[in-house]
Amino acid sequence: MQFNKIYESVQQDLFKVEEQFQLLVDSKREVFPELHTMLSQVLVGGKVLRPTLTLLAGKFYEYDLKNLLPMATASELLHIATLVHDDAVDKASIRRGRPTINSIWGLEKAVILGDYLFARAGEFTANTNNLRVVRLFAQTLGTISRAELRQGFSAFKLEQTYEDYIERIAGKTASLFAMATESGAVLSRAPEEAIQGLKEYGYNLGIAFQVVDDILDFVSTEAEMGKPVGSDLIQGTVTLPSLLLLERHPGDNPVKRFFNKEGDKQENITQAIKMICDSGIIEECYQIASNYSNKACDNLSLLPDNPSRQALLTLAEYVVQRRK
Repeated sequence: MQFNKIYESVQQDLFKVEEQFQLLVDSKREVFPELHTMLSQVLVGGKVLRPTLTLLAGKFYEYDLKNLLPMATASELLHIATLVHDDAVDKASIRRGRPTINSIWGLEKAVILGDYLFARAGEFTANTNNLRVVRLFAQTLGTISRAELRQGFSAFKLEQTYEDYIERIAGKTASLFAMATESGAVLSRAPEEAIQGLKEYGYNLGIAFQVVDDILDFVSTEAEMGKPVGSDLIQGTVTLPSLLLLERHPGDNPVKRFFNKEGDKQENITQAIKMICDSGIIEECYQIASNYSNKACDNLSLLPDNPSRQALLTLAEYVVQRRK
């Protein structure tokens, strides 16, 4: 199955998600031009992966676009809101090759825009008129916020474990993937066993996705990623590659020196990137991502064998092969 087949069965409805974004942007053109400009900056591009998950998860039973469309829109708005906040916290200047909101309008306005996007995502979720999904949205927002706080409190701290890392990315990334698939299943009136299977698929896919994201932060280029190489390390975030480097070299280590402000900052970062790329760490990380991708696929075994199931299997394969 070719990669473009993943989106084939939901492509027309993904266009409708983009239309919802455009309507949101256009609604502020006259009444609030500044907000219109800010929304135009962030509600463009991207992979719309989370809406795809919601729509595909809704394809197994009763496909009700009236409710699935607002939830698919909400899942992407929630994701974009977290990126706006992340960039503000990290004081990042580039995201997906475009200037960040905080680099143009400042940190305060960026945080408030993120809050606005959270609120609009909640409003779209409420339009499903499904209390279980509304509760799921609120719980996911809480989970993401806790994970962000954990990451903030653990910045530049060397005493971190693999379990700490998985817990953090489960909260930051996998919870939103799981919300996307679980909500799609709930809104399509799937049986409880299928709902749980799709939820677990989303969770494991999210872990695999984030592990690969963390790999690419070291092995990709700024042009491919739309942000500087080693961005996480620069922000003091211990991701899986740097965690494995610390474990393999517990003594003299460029990550340790960088966190302890010993020696030249840029030299330590450059050396850390080189050591990670020249070792077997990248391959080990890809294997961990592949294991979670396989777990995701296993969770689909009880679902009807239809084109959506094949699309989700292909998506899990793509996640561990992508290069940006």
